[in-house]
Amino acid sequence: MPSVLLVEDHQADIALTKKAFVLLYPDFDLFVAIDGIEAMQFLRQEGKYQSAPIPDIILLDLNMPRKSGREVLADLTQLPKLRQIPVIVLTTSSAVNDVQGAYQLCANSYIVKPVGFEAFKDVIQQIVEYWFHVSMLPS
Repeated sequence: MPSVLLVEDHQADIALTKKAFVLLYPDFDLFVAIDGIEAMQFLRQEGKYQSAPIPDIILLDLNMPRKSGREVLADLTQLPKLRQIPVIVLTTSSAVNDVQGAYQLCANSYIVKPVGFEAFKDVIQQIVEYWFHVSMLPS
């Protein structure tokens, strides 16, 4: 079963993402980490996440408390087992520095969150179509 880790601190965006996946991809496992610290615990299978699966892709917000998306990207590049997971930055920022910084930290894609559920659902559909049907993921 395909799995996605959403790293997002805003409850409204978490709810929006869950709703889109339930409607479009009910067979997917969508896991949520509310900040970068929790995301790294999940990915390293630490503590309560000892039996967590390694996700097929990561949807990563940039601006979060405690540990930002930028810090998560930097951590992932240092971990051979995890750096092969495609990371799609999904954020509200369209700042040039954020885009360039994310790609310098090896993000695989950078998408600005659209406004409105239908537009957001379309973006989720495009992400899944590309990463799970067009592209080949590492095993």
